[in-house]
Amino acid sequence: MRFAFFAGNALIARFLMIPAELYSTRDQLLPRSSKEERLKQRAKVFWLYGLSGSGKTTMAAAFERRLHEEGLFGVVLDGDNVRSGLNKDLGFSDEDRSENIRRIAEAAKLFVSNGIVTIVSFITPRDRFRRMAREIVGEEDFLEIYVKASYETCQTRDVKGLYAKASAGEIRDFTGHQSAFKPPENPWLVLDTELSGPEDTLELLWSKAESLLRPVS
Repeated sequence: MRFAFFAGNALIARFLMIPAELYSTRDQLLPRSSKEERLKQRAKVFWLYGLSGSGKTTMAAAFERRLHEEGLFGVVLDGDNVRSGLNKDLGFSDEDRSENIRRIAEAAKLFVSNGIVTIVSFITPRDRFRRMAREIVGEEDFLEIYVKASYETCQTRDVKGLYAKASAGEIRDFTGHQSAFKPPENPWLVLDTELSGPEDTLELLWSKAESLLRPVS
């Protein structure tokens, strides 16, 4: 199977070559609506992105716990976890970052099509990566959440020691340092972790998300 991605002015064209001997079984499986009815929820993909140290993972974990407390079922796809397993063969070049996002977007699409609330926590530094993820998941299901914090603030947090290593030249293509991070223009939600603490930030996210996840009576 071969994949190629081309960035245009407004869209990313995705060309997929599927071997003739492969046949989709989707028409034989239970529909998403039946699974959402059983789970008593509506599925969405919440795509959290921002610099390393901005608070994405903390917020993803807190949101997953909140879903559980509210009787909803969700999963978290975190960048570090995925890169240590599914995507451990990928580096940090633009080409590998594209493939990293493509794979996780396809995984998120599988989860949401099975009625599961899906929380993605990935740096996702470029507009074209976000557009690609949205295109794969689908416009109706994709909720883009910018977890905002400046490079300087994230550098002072540096919970993983990555900023120190980047400054010392020990990490190549570090986002925000050698590799640029492009802030979004119009995300679904901005969570500014410099202005608000974790509890207030979670409440803001939940207040926006709850009505989208509850089943229509």
